[in-house]
Amino acid sequence: MQNTFDVTLKSREILLQFLENYTPEQLNKIPVGFNNNLVWNIAHIVVVQQMLVYNLSGLPMMVSAEMVDKYKRGTKPEADVSRAEIDVLKTLLKETISRTQRDYGDGVFDTYQAFTTMTGFQIHSVEDAINFNNYHEGVHTGAMMAIRKFI
Repeated sequence: MQNTFDVTLKSREILLQFLENYTPEQLNKIPVGFNNNLVWNIAHIVVVQQMLVYNLSGLPMMVSAEMVDKYKRGTKPEADVSRAEIDVLKTLLKETISRTQRDYGDGVFDTYQAFTTMTGFQIHSVEDAINFNNYHEGVHTGAMMAIRKFI
């Protein structure tokens, strides 16, 4: 699993660069032809990782129910994200993965509620969820690379 976590950590470094190199206005801009923005994609990535790994393992998530409601699948940006919220996302990008890695090493994931993703992947274990999360983050990082060309 170490390689899988290394991929996730690299993904998060790339995402952090978006938050550090773009202004709040750029992060919040929804280009014509898109239904979301850079910051929504990052927050969505954080929320989905927590839902996939912690919620489906029956464990408390590091994100609030409000954040889940705002960024879960099927949502879209409803208002601009503030600088303070962007700073929270910077912290969550790092801390959610470091905690997941630590918790995995400590063996806290002992149950998992299996499910099939909307893309047809069958997730039966926390290992499957952590692996699938890398795919999910890659999809959204690709969308962000397209969005940045228009801001």
